[in-house]
Amino acid sequence: MAHRVQGVVARSKDAPVTVETIIVPDPGPGEALVAVLTSGVCQTDKHYVAGGVGDDFPYLLGHEATGVVEAVGEGVTEVSVGQKVILNWRAVCGQCRACRKGQLQYCFNTHNATKKMTLEDGTELSPALGIGAFTEKTLVAAGQCTPIDGDIADEQNAAVGLLGCGLMAGIGAVLNTGEVKRGESVAVIGCGGVGTAAVAGAKLGGATTIVAVDVTDDKLETARALGATHTVNSAKEDAVARIREITGGFGADLVIDAVGIAATYQQAFEARDLAGRVVLVGVPDPGTTITLPLDEVFGRGGSLKSAWYGDALPSRDFPMLVDQYRLGRLDLDAFVTERVGLGDVEAAFDKMKDGSVLRSVVEL
Repeated sequence: MAHRVQGVVARSKDAPVTVETIIVPDPGPGEALVAVLTSGVCQTDKHYVAGGVGDDFPYLLGHEATGVVEAVGEGVTEVSVGQKVILNWRAVCGQCRACRKGQLQYCFNTHNATKKMTLEDGTELSPALGIGAFTEKTLVAAGQCTPIDGDIADEQNAAVGLLGCGLMAGIGAVLNTGEVKRGESVAVIGCGGVGTAAVAGAKLGGATTIVAVDVTDDKLETARALGATHTVNSAKEDAVARIREITGGFGADLVIDAVGIAATYQQAFEARDLAGRVVLVGVPDPGTTITLPLDEVFGRGGSLKSAWYGDALPSRDFPMLVDQYRLGRLDLDAFVTERVGLGDVEAAFDKMKDGSVLRSVVEL
């Protein structure tokens, strides 16, 4: 049986997205059919539209999502019909070289559904990050469904779903990749959705000096509300000098680059303390290069790391972060700027570009 639903599609590079009729098949072995409840509008979706991820158009967009499992295929034991889930794009295989080393958070062969969703004319769709959640129903690998234990009110679905990508990337960059320790100092450069999540992650992890850096005062105010102890508008003052001043002249123990351009990475490199860590979580454009003095790389010690998905293991991290949300220690609600419909995704991209939202969330 096939399901006819409405979904948001990018038909070609840089073309406006459109709401189309999507044909979703019943799940095959190891797959799950999910009725989508919410899906955040993420920069990665715009990367797909711009051709920055590939040219396998048309794309079915959306990936930061909550939903309810509607059907499962043969052999599925991870989830059951009726469960509310957060969708993820790291359904670990358990067999690749990373998994064999016990590093499931780096799985190099994550599972996606094998059956294809299509347009009405049979054209196969490429779901964003193997999910495709800007649609009333989507087909995923069962391992892409992380059950939400306990009750979550309907109005909380939008916030919880953001753990599926952007918020997990930011929080995980601090907690997992950066391994923040209680009492440390953290600087976050770039306070969009991911960077602001990193600020919240630094607070959750026990950092006592949290410096938020951005060029927009409104974003800095939001970062302060979510845990920043200091803010720096780098359009008005030297961010590196100010971070050093705030940290006693030394630099921060952990610096997060949540922008991903050469200038901000240079700032992150220069703003870290001896034996400090830099974590790149902002996604650079293809071909971006940077020149660093090798003697400084050696002389400062520490580490320069990149965070893929916040080095998340969804089965471990999502339930823990939902619990922190329930306990009032992690304000996920603050990231939901507006709630929109499927037809509002193109406008949400524009708002994301001008920085007026942390997240627009599509509710279905």
